[in-house]
Amino acid sequence: MPSIPAAPVTCLQCGAVPARSTVQVCRRCGLRFGEAPPDFARLASCPVCYRDTDADGRLTSLASRGHRLDINAHIAEHDRFPVGDDEWLESLRVNDRIRVGRWSAPFDLVRRYLVTGVMDAGRNRLELHSAVLTAMAQVGRWGPGASVAGDQADWREARSAVEALMERYHRGRLERVG
Repeated sequence: MPSIPAAPVTCLQCGAVPARSTVQVCRRCGLRFGEAPPDFARLASCPVCYRDTDADGRLTSLASRGHRLDINAHIAEHDRFPVGDDEWLESLRVNDRIRVGRWSAPFDLVRRYLVTGVMDAGRNRLELHSAVLTAMAQVGRWGPGASVAGDQADWREARSAVEALMERYHRGRLERVG
């Protein structure tokens, strides 16, 4: 009697893990475990670094450039390759907001900006205007330490606070990795 091969560990479209080793089809999306998702599929996105999986449902390994990993293995790699100092950033969190200097802004949007360098909250982004978000947009456009003609004192102070936040967040990552 031929043995049934063990199912791969994850669905390459949604990242679901099979409940038992005999399960071969993902109950979320109906795709066989290990099978590349169809072209029209909505692919999984890493909640740590915000990268979307490639068309095959995998991401390049952070540890070994030649290897491709499913979303769950990629997320696990972030323990060794953090994107920044998330423990410190969480200490600045107040409910769903973050304190930056004397201002506050949506935590998720600020973290996404720190990780990606892009002020974008995704497709369903709310237009939120505050000194912190304006400062993030200005730092993204003109870079840290920029001198802006017609600058307002609040914006200059907010840019300095955002630049200090960025420097500290990424320094924590380098200390842990190095």
